[in-house]
Amino acid sequence: MAATATRFLRLSGALLLIGWLMFAFGRSAGAQTPPADPLEPGRQLYNANCAVCHGVDGQGRIGAALAKDWPSIRPDLTVETIIENGVPGSVMPAWSVANGGPLSPAEIDAIVQYILSWQTGGAPQITPPPTATLLPPITPIPEIDGDPNQGARLFAENCAVCHGEQAQGRIGAALAKNWAGIRPDLNLRAIISNGVSGSQMPAWSAARGGPLSDGDIQDLVAFILTLSAKQAQAAAPSPAASPAPGESPFSGWGGVAALLALLLVIVGLAALIQRRKP
Repeated sequence: MAATATRFLRLSGALLLIGWLMFAFGRSAGAQTPPADPLEPGRQLYNANCAVCHGVDGQGRIGAALAKDWPSIRPDLTVETIIENGVPGSVMPAWSVANGGPLSPAEIDAIVQYILSWQTGGAPQITPPPTATLLPPITPIPEIDGDPNQGARLFAENCAVCHGEQAQGRIGAALAKNWAGIRPDLNLRAIISNGVSGSQMPAWSAARGGPLSDGDIQDLVAFILTLSAKQAQAAAPSPAASPAPGESPFSGWGGVAALLALLLVIVGLAALIQRRKP
């Protein structure tokens, strides 16, 4: 019996050792397996949700052709916005969960990368923006629509690279200034939305191929105008301090005493001069 038990224990130990070696080898082999195609999740989601309207290869069907070069500063944001929000006035619905659709932000990102892979040169490599730092709350300017706090984030992500982190100007114009006009907010909104013809300032509105919605642009306007207000406040001359009533050096009992002392000095000087006369 003892010999049988010993053989059983040895066999069990050998089997456990073999099982552990197979497990370790399997993990090692799995770690060396080349990564899957990063576009595969987007391909599957596209085929399941988009191909019926836009064609399997994005060539267009009852929906628009998507296999093209997207004329935009950030084509990824342009395509993402269209998928998330749909196209008002067309048959393109909103697909994001936030707008009542079935797709999560991660699923939409995967579809965007797959669609942009059809561009000339493939999907662009987008450098993620730096992590935002918490800023003190910005007080909105009265009668100006938009959220300047949201505008500050949008400015850091889209505008600071050209106009400077403090809007002081860089390769783009300085924006922290006094904007002339009766409605500077409308002037700014038009510049951001439509760009400046003949300059390097592009159109940023989604309606013109840019990545920003009308609400985003209004938030940017609200933020930029707070910078203008701060600059105007800093440049305003400080009012000269005027003496408060009753603060004259000759007011009150102290003033009376000072006048008497002055009078005594004058009388003493006069007497001294009189004595020295021949």
